[in-house]
Amino acid sequence: MPSERMSILGSLVRSYGLGVRELLIVTPFTVFLAWATYRLLQWRKKVAVVDRIPGPSALPFVGNALEFMVPPKELFKTICNLCQYPEGIHRLWIGHVPYIILYKAQKVEVILNNSTNIDKARDYNLLHPWLGQGLLVSQGQKWHSRRKMLTPAFHFKILDNFIEVLNKQATKFVNIISKQVPGSAFNISPYITRCTLDIICETAMGINLNSQDGVKLEYLEALIKINGLIMERSVRPLWRSDLLYWLFGRGKEYNECLRVLHQFTRTTIKTKKDQRKKEGNSLNDIHKTKKRAAFLDLLLEYAETDPQLTDEEIREEVDNFTFAGHDTTASAINWTIYLLGLNPKIQEKAYAEIMSVAGFQNKNINMDDLPNLKYLECCIKEALRIYPAVPFFAREITKEINIDNYVIPIGSTVEVVTYALHRDEEHFPDPEVFKPERFSTENCKDRHPYAYVPFSAGPRNCIGQKFAMMEMKIMLATILKKIKITSQEEQKDISVLGELILRAENGIMVKIEHRATMNMGDRINGF
Repeated sequence: MPSERMSILGSLVRSYGLGVRELLIVTPFTVFLAWATYRLLQWRKKVAVVDRIPGPSALPFVGNALEFMVPPKELFKTICNLCQYPEGIHRLWIGHVPYIILYKAQKVEVILNNSTNIDKARDYNLLHPWLGQGLLVSQGQKWHSRRKMLTPAFHFKILDNFIEVLNKQATKFVNIISKQVPGSAFNISPYITRCTLDIICETAMGINLNSQDGVKLEYLEALIKINGLIMERSVRPLWRSDLLYWLFGRGKEYNECLRVLHQFTRTTIKTKKDQRKKEGNSLNDIHKTKKRAAFLDLLLEYAETDPQLTDEEIREEVDNFTFAGHDTTASAINWTIYLLGLNPKIQEKAYAEIMSVAGFQNKNINMDDLPNLKYLECCIKEALRIYPAVPFFAREITKEINIDNYVIPIGSTVEVVTYALHRDEEHFPDPEVFKPERFSTENCKDRHPYAYVPFSAGPRNCIGQKFAMMEMKIMLATILKKIKITSQEEQKDISVLGELILRAENGIMVKIEHRATMNMGDRINGF
């Protein structure tokens, strides 16, 4: 067989007068030409499949990228303005990558309920230097093993341990903002951010950060700054390159933020490990001494039974928990306060329920109270419908999938725009109007389960959503028991920024009024 090939090769050389040098040049060129032709045909096939999906016309090479070369504050508006196609699906080309945008419940279900295409989109790679391969951004088997390991950390009994922390920090928050002059407008957002950070640090790491005291904290400043840097980098294609970002962008600032954040978490882990060696190594020891087990305690317990869980992997999960549970909850509380402040009748109905359930003004909310705060939960859910904390999330297509009659090829990015999905008039008539009753049991029963996904849905839904709802209920109940809130900007006037987290560009301006002391409220019936 080899001699036959050599004979054929020799014939070619004699027939075309090719020498060895020419043959060495022509053969690689021929191989490259064949490869390039194959890739081009595959590319044309992919384009033909994707372009069956409706969408704006795209330019060669750059696609629709130029439409998104706008200031960061305009980017979210641009994305939402395109979500007008009746089918609830359209396609964009960002360079050579097809983006499939979804905002109809039936189509969203196909992607979120899929057990194969669960990898986060390549856009999330920008989070890797900070969050590593933690649960929020990990892929494949790594994600499956982390999810399985961490699920018990959000069991009802574990969450019950955090009630005391939530009440303590919520009460501290109310005491701080109560010092504001009644009737004077102020921005409540920074106060909420500091409170949720104190909560997440105490529940995740078991430390009292005391950021609510207003002291200057390097960790807090780095946490706030890195979110802005990541969003800024995500909308500038050239800055996706680490080299270009370092040379021409803000790479030095970014790396300094990483240094501060990682050092803080690593130091906390080391301190916690040393403390466990001195005071007790197991969760049973912690419970015997009536100490709370933080998220970090649970991870350290796992590490003692599974040596493959390294300190760096623990650091990743703690940073993931802090990132995912800090700004998102702050956003949800901000927007709920804002909408309650615009709708005094709804606010008073929520207040009456809180007083009915919680009784005396100074009584802390306990775990038994939470299921009875039904109307307050409806208010929170409706706020998350109008202003979802995470305005969009994306998946990488690793196996071809069909959405209705459209084929979504491998390598595509599918993006669910929750902000647009939650405004679908088929499921939410008058979508801009704040109506908590939309989420009563009666009104929810016939609604498509994927019409409302503030915590995502399907296999990769938010693992901490029960904790988040518990935190929001306790925070809001504690606030409303003591304070009446009036928002200062109408919905049409407020500037919304859709970054990693949905927030008001200039914060939430409110006025407060101290409530008169009451003993019991009238119980709400029939809701």
